[in-house]
Amino acid sequence: MSLPQLDPLANSNAEAALTRARDGGSADPVLIAGGGIGGLSTALALARRGIASHVIERRPAFHEEGAGIQLGPNGTRILQHLGVADALRARVGEPESLSVRDGASGAELARMPLGEWIAARHGAPYWVAHRKDLHAVLADAARANPLISLSLGFSASQVASNDARVCFANDAGEAHFGSALIAADGVWSGLRTKLIDDSKPRFSGKSAVRSVIAREELPTDFLRNEVTIWLFPQAHVVHYPVSGGRELAIIVVLDDSRHDTDWSAPVAPDWVAQNMPDSAAPLQALIRCAPAWKRWSLQSLPVPAEWTRGRIALLGDAAHPVMPFFAQGAVMALEDAVVLADALALRPDDVPQALRSYQQIRRPRVVKVADASRNNGRIYHLGGPSAVARNLVLRYAPPERLMARYDWLYGWKAGDQA
Repeated sequence: MSLPQLDPLANSNAEAALTRARDGGSADPVLIAGGGIGGLSTALALARRGIASHVIERRPAFHEEGAGIQLGPNGTRILQHLGVADALRARVGEPESLSVRDGASGAELARMPLGEWIAARHGAPYWVAHRKDLHAVLADAARANPLISLSLGFSASQVASNDARVCFANDAGEAHFGSALIAADGVWSGLRTKLIDDSKPRFSGKSAVRSVIAREELPTDFLRNEVTIWLFPQAHVVHYPVSGGRELAIIVVLDDSRHDTDWSAPVAPDWVAQNMPDSAAPLQALIRCAPAWKRWSLQSLPVPAEWTRGRIALLGDAAHPVMPFFAQGAVMALEDAVVLADALALRPDDVPQALRSYQQIRRPRVVKVADASRNNGRIYHLGGPSAVARNLVLRYAPPERLMARYDWLYGWKAGDQA
């Protein structure tokens, strides 16, 4: 089967290279397009199954953007499986609780257990971390693994495949061959739109801004070891300790008419303060502490019906970007990685069927998580009588019962079908 080029105007270097290279195929590594959290996790998961991989990153050096990341037990369990949890442990926070507050008054609506309670319930901890720390640990583990090779600064423009292998080539005629190609190239995946599904992400009408504040700069109200969410009509704020408790990551989600594809657009601190809803005084003080802010537009994309084609498959945000109201975007990529590795290990002689099996297992799960994330966002941003009803439920429902509603999410293990 021959697939179209990524750039229809380019010379067909990939097709030509594939025609010349008639040998090999079964011994080729799995090619992974993208060296982010999803791509590196996939390489490590494959290595655990004895499968070689080649991670191809278009940037000349790893530089993971972002601030805080929440890793529920379904994610930290995978980090343990990949052998990187011990290296990350000193850089994370393990919050004792989740505090939900009314953004305008500051009143606490609920305090739900994390810490020892959730670790005992699900057999793995709930961690919060700086995204760059997680990426650095994954990259170090990949560099140290003899089954993983890395190519940085390779901007592929073409892809082609036949019954035995895939070829990934650039305009200069350099080519890499693999038994499969895994597109872990993010929400704006060129491989997805050119080869599998041409749907484009749609702007949600909201943006998120993020910052990291040194512990010594924090007001004393924010030194507690917890995740805190502040709820407003059409907005929310979340913050938690990262970098082993030395910093606080803060994310503010607001209505915003500006749309761009930049993940790290600088934003003036005054812009954040001016666009915040009327807020409790402690939160206002925290917002003023942030030294710098970065903004990104929140994109929505329905989970495609298909995310495999022959020897090519999508993974993570390239397959199913999730709105950030459930703290599960990166964790879904971790789950994808181990399911994909298991599928390829079970069917080493039938890669297309292995990739279809990976999709069949993962799609119901990510659809459920994506739906739950959108619903969480709706609940966070309620106003009027609906917000009053929400707040009453939060105030009077037993905290453990509120958390138990997410057993289906946090209790997931590789081998589960949804």
